[in-house]
Amino acid sequence: MVLIGSDRFIEHQTPEGHPEQPARARVMQEVSRRWVERGGALRPPRPATRAELVQVHTPAYVDQIAATAGRGVRLDPDTYASAESYDVALHAVGATIVAVEHALAECTSAIAFVRPPGHHAEQDRAMGFCLFNNVAVAAASARATGLDRVAVLDYDVHHGNGTQWMFYDDPSVLYVSLHQYRFYPGTGALTDVGRGDGIGCTLNVPLEAGAGDADYDRAMRELVGPVVTAFAPELILLSAGYDAHGRDPLGGMRLSTEGYAAMTAHVQRLAASCCDGRLAAVTEGGYDLRALDACLESTLIQLAEDPPTSATSVTGDTSRIDRVIPAVRRALGPYWPGVL
Repeated sequence: MVLIGSDRFIEHQTPEGHPEQPARARVMQEVSRRWVERGGALRPPRPATRAELVQVHTPAYVDQIAATAGRGVRLDPDTYASAESYDVALHAVGATIVAVEHALAECTSAIAFVRPPGHHAEQDRAMGFCLFNNVAVAAASARATGLDRVAVLDYDVHHGNGTQWMFYDDPSVLYVSLHQYRFYPGTGALTDVGRGDGIGCTLNVPLEAGAGDADYDRAMRELVGPVVTAFAPELILLSAGYDAHGRDPLGGMRLSTEGYAAMTAHVQRLAASCCDGRLAAVTEGGYDLRALDACLESTLIQLAEDPPTSATSVTGDTSRIDRVIPAVRRALGPYWPGVL
């Protein structure tokens, strides 16, 4: 397992009081330092190329973000670029691609600690603190190497609208999101199942505020796991957002640090069973600094270990997922007969 990270991610500046603050990168630095002290491998990122970016973004949009270099720009009501942000964002995308390259070459796990996050960025629009869609560019790059099927799993508290729309009609990319609903950005209804050739290849698990460890565990077991297994991806990408943690100031979920570790273990088991362990993760949200530190640490520890062959179900209130599972099965069941 390898970690991809850099001090460069501090250089993306946001206004005073903004949740997506440089202090998040300092937490990533500290967790990375402890990882290296324990003997873990840390690799630097590289900047993504224009050719890689335009696999999912329009050329005009890439030019728009490039034009922010050297100055501060407000791109939408809560998304900003500072003087260094364009170059930093290139390295965030590049770090994710490096994680994919390592996972494919070594049949193992890799994780990129980056900011700005990416999953809200659309083809031609910055939003939700995101400039370029890190995970989407990496998925497209993996497909360009010759892979036939790639799965993107997203457990950020917010729905990854950008990632969904970029692959909405693409049967080669399965997008799966567990998120608070209705909540920013307002997308991710369970009836969003894909379009055209990609119908059935979008799986949304919209959860009420207050969902906790047992809800997420049951969703992974009964919905996500069966569909991902049937899709049989050759690579799994994980949008690892930690803002569903109970301490997070933006979300309304109740995941614990241990619950996040259990979720990561589920994804790790899927990668082991479906694609020879090829798993690449990239950070998304997570705005309580203490929770972010704990979750990054627990994710590194989990990914550095062999995937557990099985795990005891998490006990607790599952009323929120109980109300969602039948609806998801009705929406997706026709496209996954015998699976859901």
